[in-house]
Amino acid sequence: MFGFFRTAKRARLRVGLVAATAATLVAGTALLATNAQAAAGCRVTYTTTSQWAGGFTANVDVTNLGDPVNGWTLRWTFPSGQQVTQAWNATVSSAGAQATATNVSYNGALATNGSVSFGFNGSWSGANTAPTSFALNGVTCTGSVGGTTPPPTSTTPSPTTSPTTRPPTTPPPAGNAMAAVAAMQPGWNLGNSFDAVGADETAWGNPRVTEALLDNVRAQGFNSIRIPVTWSNHHGGAPSYTIDAAWLSRVREVVGWALADGFYVVINIHHDSWQWINTMPTDRTTVLNRYNALWTQLAAAFRDSSSKLVFESVNEPQFTGSSGDAQNATLLNELNTSFHRIVRQSGGTNATRLLVLPTLHTSAEQARVDELVSTFNALNDPNLIATVHFYGYWPFSVNIAGGTTFDATVQKDLTDQFDRVHNAFVSRNIPVIIGEYGLLGFDRHTGTIEQGEKLKFFEFLGWYARSRKLTTQLWDNGQHFDRTSFGWKDPELFAQIRSSWTTRSGTASSDQVYVPRTGTITAKSLTLNLNGTTFQGLRQGTTDLVNGTDYTVSGTTLTLTAPALTRLVGARAYGVNANLQARFSAGVPWRISIITYDPPVLGNATGPTSGFDLPAQFRGDQLATMEATYADGSNAGPQNWTPFKEFDVTFAPNYSSNTITLKPEFFAEVNDGQRVTLTFHFWSGTKVTYHVTKSGSTVTGTVG
Repeated sequence: MFGFFRTAKRARLRVGLVAATAATLVAGTALLATNAQAAAGCRVTYTTTSQWAGGFTANVDVTNLGDPVNGWTLRWTFPSGQQVTQAWNATVSSAGAQATATNVSYNGALATNGSVSFGFNGSWSGANTAPTSFALNGVTCTGSVGGTTPPPTSTTPSPTTSPTTRPPTTPPPAGNAMAAVAAMQPGWNLGNSFDAVGADETAWGNPRVTEALLDNVRAQGFNSIRIPVTWSNHHGGAPSYTIDAAWLSRVREVVGWALADGFYVVINIHHDSWQWINTMPTDRTTVLNRYNALWTQLAAAFRDSSSKLVFESVNEPQFTGSSGDAQNATLLNELNTSFHRIVRQSGGTNATRLLVLPTLHTSAEQARVDELVSTFNALNDPNLIATVHFYGYWPFSVNIAGGTTFDATVQKDLTDQFDRVHNAFVSRNIPVIIGEYGLLGFDRHTGTIEQGEKLKFFEFLGWYARSRKLTTQLWDNGQHFDRTSFGWKDPELFAQIRSSWTTRSGTASSDQVYVPRTGTITAKSLTLNLNGTTFQGLRQGTTDLVNGTDYTVSGTTLTLTAPALTRLVGARAYGVNANLQARFSAGVPWRISIITYDPPVLGNATGPTSGFDLPAQFRGDQLATMEATYADGSNAGPQNWTPFKEFDVTFAPNYSSNTITLKPEFFAEVNDGQRVTLTFHFWSGTKVTYHVTKSGSTVTGTVG
């Protein structure tokens, strides 16, 4: 990400989740008892994708290694007496410690080497030990057909120890860059650690990187890891610019751990881009000498490292004080070309090592893409990779200008950018890595964008990147995967991301259905986004809702009946009264929260411009955005090209303290003595008007 978005950011950590666990059973042989001529065999990977007090989510991948089967049943025993409470993509039941999963209508046929995946939620007490033995159609899954290799012990990693085996990931031969980058999918960024601008890797609040962290990231299914490194505070002066031995040794240690885990590993020159490389227009010789000295040392240090180590020339290159696009393109081409020459001439594995070259700002704008194409044409090297970054349509990414939903505009922005890099590079067999992706608002906290809307964004992004053959590397500065408990801070979000790597998931127009606290309850409808799947039904916990009684489906319109909603909201307490799962033929279920609310009530207040808290009884509702205008209809506050202000930068709800804070950034650009009308938009559709007047450093707020 752009350096100025992160220089003051702190990692947000939360305890409570434990590391995901995975057990893969490989070896042995079996024959179907029903047919002496039919070869049989299977492989099962069981992964605990998230866990919390008393509950967990698991995913099961089954591969048929024998002759084709039409209809399957998988059985296993839970070592710790766990119970299945909810499942998708299979019918799963448990009796005592025994569990049984049976195919559903759309995934019963398994060809030779064909695979199927299903998932479930479960309950546990005392321990949640992963099962180690599975049987498909009565045949024990041992990982091969006709072999005699004895089964191994469980490879389930604990939250604090390393797995005992590594996935086999042999790099493709030199020159096959497309295959190598495909094998790097999916990828993860070790953000806000070695790229931190400070004394060491903890400068921005993340803990020291451990081998266990990398083991657990690998267990989540990631095949590549990008390790951004900022070198500016860790080398000496001209002319040698010698890198600190301790810093280089530490980077090499972590790179070694990642390679041992089976990752493809990307290292780069990171925030140096905006700290000193950006002065190249006015100090070309100094910048180029410093840049070349760093890459000369790095190329030597990693000269004989595995070919799965990848170099990236510079992160998000940018220039200050240039004469314009033409000079920017010339300077970046000089950096990329110099980097390429230094690495290739250093010999060893570097002679054919995969090298990543960025566009200016890692932008996917057509002009920036065309500039990088020219560099690739000139270098004519089959082991080069292009990279851009993607943080979504800006108004949606930060929640400004009314960009609260994942709408057609947000989709088109994504497809246009991915299409441009596909057409420029992938169509010519030049691989592309989306080296960072996410939402810019996540740098403050992941609640800047409403949950269902962000889920739709990540579902679509994962699918469309696959369709364009783009490898993606999730930006994570500590806000997603907890680096001490080794669990996902938002398991629902990661489940959607993980699913998007292989399939599509159905979604809906919203993940919220609002029911008024008082008065008559009426039927409520949502639009289903099938995304190529078929709708299978609604479920609450382990209970299926009844089509025709609890809900109806007409085309893509899902309607919850008034009697069903009346039952679901119960006593109609404010907030979420029930969660339903809309199930589809593929992917993960779509959660629908049934929420009771009344229109929010705001209160009069007086306070300082340094942080004005207006009283707010949310009464079950949630704030979507805020408009600010003067009496004459002109826009008030910062970024006055729009009346809709930026969420969490100018205003922020606090549901626990029942306040809405108007931040100093908002009042810094509000005219003194002029009344501002605020219109608060809530997710129920309710709008509430409020007025504030600034007088010096004091603010008066009134309702109505």
